[in-house]
Amino acid sequence: MQDTTILWADDEIDLLKPHILLLNEKGYKVTTVTNGRDAVEAFKGGYFDLVFLDENMPGLTGLETLSEIKSINNDVPVVLITKNEEEPMMEDAIGSKIDDYLIKPVNPKQVLLTIKKLVENKKLVAGKTTMAYQQDFRTLGMTLNDNLSYQEWVDVYKKLIYWELELEQLEDAGMHEILTLQKAEANVQFSKFIEKNYLDWVKNPDDGPTLSHQILKKKVFQKIESNPVFFILIDNLRYDQYRIIHPIISEYFRLEEEDTYYSILPTATQYARNSIFSGLWPLEMEKRFPDKWQNDEDEGGKNLFEVDFLADNIKRNIRKDCKFSYHKILNIDEGRSLNESVNNLMNNELNVVVYNFVDMLSHARTDMQMIRELASDDAAYRSLTLSWFEHSPLFDLLKFLSTKQVKVVITTDHGTIRVKNPSKVIGDRNTNTNLRYKQGKNLNFNAKEVLHIRNPHDAMLPKLHVSSSFVFAKSDSYFVYPNNYNQFVNFYNESFQHGGISLEEMIIPIATYSSK
Repeated sequence: MQDTTILWADDEIDLLKPHILLLNEKGYKVTTVTNGRDAVEAFKGGYFDLVFLDENMPGLTGLETLSEIKSINNDVPVVLITKNEEEPMMEDAIGSKIDDYLIKPVNPKQVLLTIKKLVENKKLVAGKTTMAYQQDFRTLGMTLNDNLSYQEWVDVYKKLIYWELELEQLEDAGMHEILTLQKAEANVQFSKFIEKNYLDWVKNPDDGPTLSHQILKKKVFQKIESNPVFFILIDNLRYDQYRIIHPIISEYFRLEEEDTYYSILPTATQYARNSIFSGLWPLEMEKRFPDKWQNDEDEGGKNLFEVDFLADNIKRNIRKDCKFSYHKILNIDEGRSLNESVNNLMNNELNVVVYNFVDMLSHARTDMQMIRELASDDAAYRSLTLSWFEHSPLFDLLKFLSTKQVKVVITTDHGTIRVKNPSKVIGDRNTNTNLRYKQGKNLNFNAKEVLHIRNPHDAMLPKLHVSSSFVFAKSDSYFVYPNNYNQFVNFYNESFQHGGISLEEMIIPIATYSSK
């Protein structure tokens, strides 16, 4: 606080001596001037944390002085002190980017409160945030050892993300490290929870959370009424990434419902997204669509028939004549093209839009050095996602839809996790390449590091061969072949991957918005 310096400009500065003395006693260093021109010169010649400006001074007025000060350094907060409470004056002050204003005669407590709000706020908030997390840290630590339900795990994950976003604003590496360790411990316990309960959810769906194949029926189809419903799936969007784009969306829409569901295993596009659109487990898709379902060993794209799966799902659960559209956006040109024709979609009952950008970003994070550097950690990954969203055709689409009477449902198919711990696995040449799950014959692995599903049919997954099984990486581990171990580790360590078991991959946001 002793380092806080204040510039105070008032042509009646002598009348403010009691205030100046009080601030000096509190440890603030106050420089006084009697006119706007001297204020500008003093500001040029020294460093100040805060400026108080009298609105009505001879020569340069307060607003004119403000304009010159802001042109020198726009980051220093400026407070206007005025006798004028008229609305046009206040509008001029706000329009001139004033940070606050006080009405004469000023009260010493008002002055102190303004200083704390504008100058010390960051320190005060940091202190309170750190203290609050330290208290919650103990509670969360004890909670992780409880026998949590699937909803309680959602609450834990949301709490961890809340603190991650709060602590991100602070320059406290120690707190970040503590939270990172707590998230890692949470993922260890969550993996045990999934290992214990997942197959039971498959057998007894009423006892478990909403899963991928259920969300259209449970969360979307029932919203189809008189106005169009837009179902927007942003591929590979984690809950924390959703949280940072939500405030922007809510400027244009009213949030009706924010919920979560659990992704099926594997948490990979081929399985999870196909399951969403078909309303079926992968094993059921293989049986119902033998000419369309693609297994890991099959040649060709694995998500080429989503519109066919969707059409079949609609016929089974709504009616045959439901008017719907399906668009998959793979690049910015396709996004702009959709926006140009969006008026044609207003007569449909349901419009489905898949945005693949976040998935492409996560793979680019692995493959491209520049993206690897831009998204060097979770905070940078969020920031990159936010920057994309703010400048994307998707945001333009949402702004247009906000002017119409529609409902918008935003979700994803799975999340992604930054992997750090290599786990050795051995498989034959037909074993799939995903780093977070493996399917094949005679897999050799460390049993403590994986969830092993010996009979894929138990998890409603296709079985490629009689002896085929699945293994899923837990927490932040990833599979590496022993014969090129160092090469894999150097290339993939700390890249973002999906397909396995973690809070980030499995707990999925789904939010419904309506026009304001």
